[in-house]
Amino acid sequence: MSKQSWKGAALLNPVPPVLVSCGSIEKPNLITVGWAGTICTRPAMVSVSIRPERYSYGLIKDSGVFAVNLPTEGLVRAVDWCGVKSGRDVDKFAALGLHAEPGTVHPDCPILAESPLALECRVTQTIPLGSHELFLAVVEGVCVDESLLDSEGKLRLDRAGLIAYNHGEYRALGKRLGTFGYSVRKKRPAHPKKR
Repeated sequence: MSKQSWKGAALLNPVPPVLVSCGSIEKPNLITVGWAGTICTRPAMVSVSIRPERYSYGLIKDSGVFAVNLPTEGLVRAVDWCGVKSGRDVDKFAALGLHAEPGTVHPDCPILAESPLALECRVTQTIPLGSHELFLAVVEGVCVDESLLDSEGKLRLDRAGLIAYNHGEYRALGKRLGTFGYSVRKKRPAHPKKR
């Protein structure tokens, strides 16, 4: 396999595009963030990286809270649109026919009603990085659509129709290739068939 050496670039792909909601219930806003990630299990923490000139940056800085809404295939147009339009100029919820509802932990911070799962976050630290500022946040609550729970109450995100962003293209998630730990799991011995 022949490879070329390029100048350093942020080409870690695919990524989960998320709709970050912020502002207030009276004036909610959405921003598409492609640079979001899990950073800690205990306490549960995530990060989002946002340019300081973005409208949402100031809303999050001022309030110290935001919600990460996981988008589905049905929200892919909204994901794209909220990534190219500014909340300074347009009410994104109204323009897209979307609905903001109060979070359960942060009732003054909107969550996206159409998203099947929202992480309610409180900023603990910000790190200026250059073109972006990294918001580190504790996940203080999770709002989950009950349709994503199986009969035992287990979360089934595979039912949500979540999307990925891969170098300029939105993609549906594909078939399952394995499960956590499958590469080291011992196989069960085959039981002889009864006659």
